[in-house]
Amino acid sequence: MKRFAASIEYYGTNYSGWQKQKQTSDTIQEKVENAFSSIANEEVNVVCSGRTDAGVHALSQVIHFDTNAKRLKKSWVEGSNSLLPNDISINWIKSVDDTFNARFSAVSRTYKYVVFNKTSSSIIHSNRATIVKEKLDIDIMIKASRFLLGEKDFSSFRASGCQSKTPIRNVRDIKITKKKNTITFEISANAFLFNMVRIIMGTLINFGINKLDPKLMKEILDAKDRKEASKTFDSSGLYFIGPEYPMAFKLPNPPTRRQVVPYI
Repeated sequence: MKRFAASIEYYGTNYSGWQKQKQTSDTIQEKVENAFSSIANEEVNVVCSGRTDAGVHALSQVIHFDTNAKRLKKSWVEGSNSLLPNDISINWIKSVDDTFNARFSAVSRTYKYVVFNKTSSSIIHSNRATIVKEKLDIDIMIKASRFLLGEKDFSSFRASGCQSKTPIRNVRDIKITKKKNTITFEISANAFLFNMVRIIMGTLINFGINKLDPKLMKEILDAKDRKEASKTFDSSGLYFIGPEYPMAFKLPNPPTRRQVVPYI
């Protein structure tokens, strides 16, 4: 039995999220497992670095799987891509030892939101960026976001269906930038709670629209109450950039400098 790690890129628009579900076959996990199983000529089950919601995209979703099949790396990648739909693609595959776990070996994960801030709708940006028509105060959003840095209790940014044993997470970096009508929000943490990124983004957008005092973000955190934060933000502009692992595994880092929407 041999273990492999692989990176998967996908647009999540047409899928009910990453995780396989009984009620639908339209999940990223099922499509990937079916492709790998076909190439391996045996059942292949994959473990991912972080499950993404319905509509969320990924640049480098890292997975691992075990198999008895002996195939060239080129055969795994090209063979699987020939079987996958055109909105899912295998980036790379690498042999790893059995101490590697796509989920538990990750030391950090990074997400990026792309927001198109303009009064008119956009066909080009549909399902690739989230449209916000109201004017946003970026300076207020940046100041409010600083209260989220560090190891904190993120219960206020945790969806009710979250199954994590603890609400404590360590947010290591947040960047908010604007170029013309495009605002990008990038956040890195050791891990994220269910819907945490989308709730944080919805809250920051509320700060930006209504010009709220940035210090209110600390009060929201301290309340440890989901009702104090804003609504869960739309998933269409959210990209899972990918996880980072200890250097000992010799895996590529997530493409954090890569432009996630090529036409912006």
